[in-house]
Amino acid sequence: MTATPTTHAATPTTPRRHRARLLVPAAIAVLAFTTTTAAADTSPTTAAERTATTTHDHRAAEQKPKAMLDAWLRLWNGDFAQAPGIISPGFRVHVALLDGGDGSSIRGVDGLVAWIGQTRAAFRDLRFTFEVPPLVDGRYASVRWTATGTYAGGFPGAKARPGTVVTFTGTDTLRMRDGKFAEYWVNSDTLSLLTQLQAL
Repeated sequence: MTATPTTHAATPTTPRRHRARLLVPAAIAVLAFTTTTAAADTSPTTAAERTATTTHDHRAAEQKPKAMLDAWLRLWNGDFAQAPGIISPGFRVHVALLDGGDGSSIRGVDGLVAWIGQTRAAFRDLRFTFEVPPLVDGRYASVRWTATGTYAGGFPGAKARPGTVVTFTGTDTLRMRDGKFAEYWVNSDTLSLLTQLQAL
């Protein structure tokens, strides 16, 4: 009966010592790894590599909105196949339409493509170009554009003859989400367009 406590007393001591021996080398290994990593981080080569990686990531982040805006330009120039890749299903438009609407009826890929199609139907060979490089700030992108096209006729109240070449300008502001455009604000020089169409 006296031997049992001695056995139990010895049993917990041995694992504790064994655990202590295991923990000490592990702590030294972690300390050595931390010190080595810290030293490596301050070396010129690693700093240069880190700068290169950061620059690459920054350029990649910039390239995505620019690629989206290039596709946006192609979409407005009649390449409707661009729409599904850059327009979100819940896409919303904010614009003062000539019929008095606010653009809220233009929704998603189909709504935008239909609206662009109607615009292009009124002006044969309508061509959009960017006046200045796009501005990108976080989730928002803004671009100034010029549009030139040949009037095809049928514009309500217009006295200009079909075949009249018109040029007008505007600014698009777009909100991006999950790699697609989700919201769109447009300001265009409607006064200039209506004047050229002799609709005033």
